[in-house]
Amino acid sequence: MKAILSAGLIALGSVSAMPAFAADRPDLVIAVADNPPTLEPAKELSNVGTRITYSVFDTLIRRDFLSGEGGSGSKLVPSLATSWKRIDDKTLEVSLRQGVKFQNGADFNADDVVFTFSPERLTGKESPLPQGRAYFGVLDHVEKVDDHTVRFVTKAPDPLLEQRLASWASWIVDKDDWLAKAKDKGYAQFPVGTGPYMLDEYRADQYIRLKAFDGYWGGAPTASTVTFKKVQEPAARIAGLVSGEFDIVTNVAPDQIAQIDSYGDVETRSVVLANSHVLVYNTHNPVLEDKRVRQAMNLAIDRKLLVDALWDGKAVVPNGHQYPEYGDMYQADRPNFAYDPEKAKKLLAEAGYKGETIVYSTEPNYYLNALPAAQAILEMWKAVGINATLNVVEDVDTIPNDQLMVRNWSNSTRYPDPVGGLWNTWGPFNSAQKTWQSWSPTTFNEVGGKLETTLDHDTRYKLAVQLMDIWEDEAPGTILYQPLETYGARKSLKWQPYTFYYMDLRPYNLKDEAHGQ
Repeated sequence: MKAILSAGLIALGSVSAMPAFAADRPDLVIAVADNPPTLEPAKELSNVGTRITYSVFDTLIRRDFLSGEGGSGSKLVPSLATSWKRIDDKTLEVSLRQGVKFQNGADFNADDVVFTFSPERLTGKESPLPQGRAYFGVLDHVEKVDDHTVRFVTKAPDPLLEQRLASWASWIVDKDDWLAKAKDKGYAQFPVGTGPYMLDEYRADQYIRLKAFDGYWGGAPTASTVTFKKVQEPAARIAGLVSGEFDIVTNVAPDQIAQIDSYGDVETRSVVLANSHVLVYNTHNPVLEDKRVRQAMNLAIDRKLLVDALWDGKAVVPNGHQYPEYGDMYQADRPNFAYDPEKAKKLLAEAGYKGETIVYSTEPNYYLNALPAAQAILEMWKAVGINATLNVVEDVDTIPNDQLMVRNWSNSTRYPDPVGGLWNTWGPFNSAQKTWQSWSPTTFNEVGGKLETTLDHDTRYKLAVQLMDIWEDEAPGTILYQPLETYGARKSLKWQPYTFYYMDLRPYNLKDEAHGQ
């Protein structure tokens, strides 16, 4: 068992024996619309959660968003692993970085890696990640070769194993620390990772404060503390940025960009995300069980109008559930989503739709423009004869599955490949099928399973086309657009947002000219 500093040296996840903070480092305050209810990295795989956990934890391999075409993050670079190689179609050997410390002073080694990817952590019935099999269902086991070498062995060939190790659900935890805290669920609020910042204070309904971990293997962090302050009102976030109260603000609406850019010392920084806002339909609901009704709902949505009216033309409507980041797996010639109200009316008539009420449920603040988008879509549906009403609630997940008809959601591509997008989010182990039980496809799951375990590119490409064809025909939901994610920031703060919700505050991506960095 590894040596761990005594509990007397640890307070709120920080270690008193760590070096004192440098006087010239800033205390950053980031105003966010919401904070996560837990910092357990295997559980809080959300837009608001990953922006924080990304700086507390490391993965074995890292996606490089700062180089390469368009900052797609397709390039993989070392992190806690220094190198990796394929032994055969089912085995990946990984060499681990030596001399790395966890934030509690414990040594990082192969035992932590084996445990992080164990069923207890990721895929078992009692694991903290309900959708664990969506990420690592193909993994058979991880074996320790020596203290700094491990082998990942899969059940079938996995073309994306390296990408999985660089993405969601792959943040490395300290085995002994996790086991000591898991019984009383203490790990969720007092996590320990190897990242550049460690937890200092946790009050999720008000703020979450991180402090620099000067023992970070990647170099001393460039901020002394980082506070994620919950400020739900967009106007209050902007006012705080302009006044100097906040250093960065999130979720800036497009119509607020010009206002922020008009000031001399602050500016906006925008990226179109490799993420889509989507709708989810309960295909088991009697009103929605005929796919022609769902197809009609999709055909009635004028996505270009939504983008122009709500996003100042700066969001993007993808041609299918895919992204250019997929490289040679991207279906560039795939037709765009159609807008055809007349065909929608015809399909409704063929399906025998008689004006039954369809309820669209949404939260008011979680997704930017969620409420105005819902209001606009309801009017588009009404224009083709759909009787739709809006249900605004604080937490859509509190609605029983059998009462949920339509909800909004977002789909991020976990890896730059169809397996990381459409298959991961709509497959049998993620929310649509497992949690909400809104869709129970057979052919879709068969095709996706083949796509996930096939190495030949041409065969995979055909399977990916088939998978998307099925999804669009069955219409268990639809894509609206890829949102524009805009941050407001001090001009003197050199920080680059990514096409993902990660907020990377590592030294290579965070400098403060106001503090001489």
